[in-house]
Amino acid sequence: MEVAVIGDLMLDRYLWGKVSRISPEAPVPVVQIEQKTVCLGGAGNVACNLAALGCQVFLAGVIGADLEANLLIQEMQRLNLITDGLVVDSTRPTTVKTRVIGKSQQVVRLDEESTAFINEDIEKRLLDYSLSLLEHVNIVILSDYKKGVLTDNFLMTFLHKANLMQVPVLVDPKRQDYTVYTGATAITPNRSESELALNRSLVSDQDFEIAALELQRKYALEAVLITRSEQGMTLLHDTNLSHLPASSREVFDVSGAGDCVIATLAAALSAGLSWAEAAELANLSAGITIQKVGTAPVRVEELLQVLEQEGIASANSKVLEVSELMRRVAIWRAEGKIIAFTNGCFDLLHVGHVSYLDQAKAMADVLIVGLNTDSSVKRLKGAERPIIPEFDRARVLAALSSVSAVVLFDEDTPIELIQSIKPDLLIKGADYQGKEVIGAEFVRSYQGRVELIPLVEDRSTTNIVKKLRRTSSYAI
Repeated sequence: MEVAVIGDLMLDRYLWGKVSRISPEAPVPVVQIEQKTVCLGGAGNVACNLAALGCQVFLAGVIGADLEANLLIQEMQRLNLITDGLVVDSTRPTTVKTRVIGKSQQVVRLDEESTAFINEDIEKRLLDYSLSLLEHVNIVILSDYKKGVLTDNFLMTFLHKANLMQVPVLVDPKRQDYTVYTGATAITPNRSESELALNRSLVSDQDFEIAALELQRKYALEAVLITRSEQGMTLLHDTNLSHLPASSREVFDVSGAGDCVIATLAAALSAGLSWAEAAELANLSAGITIQKVGTAPVRVEELLQVLEQEGIASANSKVLEVSELMRRVAIWRAEGKIIAFTNGCFDLLHVGHVSYLDQAKAMADVLIVGLNTDSSVKRLKGAERPIIPEFDRARVLAALSSVSAVVLFDEDTPIELIQSIKPDLLIKGADYQGKEVIGAEFVRSYQGRVELIPLVEDRSTTNIVKKLRRTSSYAI
């Protein structure tokens, strides 16, 4: 996942302390400073969120020739972010936002900045570098905080070239007039920014639907994602409209929430997720980041934990289409997990199956089960089988703790699945001793292993069917 972030770079400085009294000089709290920290803000905070989600990030922007610029560079180096995209402008200061925090609450914010447009020389240097990034990235984020870095000419030239090269561009807009963003792939305004751009209040779901449609048509956008604070988000992609409710969470600090949303959206799209899936993840990320004090990125581990808490990683969600399975496989591989694969009909799930799957899971971190469809079972075992329909079989398998994912296949053998997944372990029952295990040669070709597991004696679906036939007056 290679992502470029271009826009207004900032240094966020935090002064942390405690409040014990009100100043005798004015009705304001006195904060006794106990700690000072700095972190990347603006476009830099977007880059931090992307890096925390596992992306390769290319960050470009303008800094001054001052002490704050040195601190910003040091912070980028600490986070292993490439500094080649920094353009120094000695005529303007590095943008700094200083927040004073007392008792976990923001008391005051101090801004040091220039909002004048950068000059032509600085613009050309930034534009040349930014255009070169289009050769290397999957997606681009333009982080426009209206500090003068993303000029009209920059936006027009960059968006035209990105469209020609078919590189998606997401824009976090702060201007009132969105004309300069025409032709971008998507924009992600919040409620107040949308109201400012459309010059009207937005209250109901219908208001936001109409707003998204108007923005999409007016500025030739593929998608519009409007963040609505406690009301969640509204997503319009092509002609598909949806509303995502906000997660019910305690709010400590909303600073950086928009950066987190657009970063998660870009990372998910870059990884191949759909717009609906990407927006769902972005919505969950926003719920995590507002629980933190200060601008702090959301890590993959936090997002996975929330997915489980929200019930999204339930048994039903283990039954996957091949495309979704491959996304999960990519994540498991990135986490360094050992992936095992086995397959079968699993008709009338019995103790032999459960024991077999438990032993298979003990050999790996992840166990994927390929399940024959009904039509595939009929070809293999006759017209009377399966007894249990495919979706029921899949759900029962998915309910087992040993099973990480279930995927149906309609072919007589799972070779295509095996070639797509490339499991570290291919597992079958010991009844395959001396027989050819489908996919074994392929798995061994990249140093994968093939393992045979002993079966529980006298436990099989065929035996159960025979017993039922003997004891039942009904034909099976």
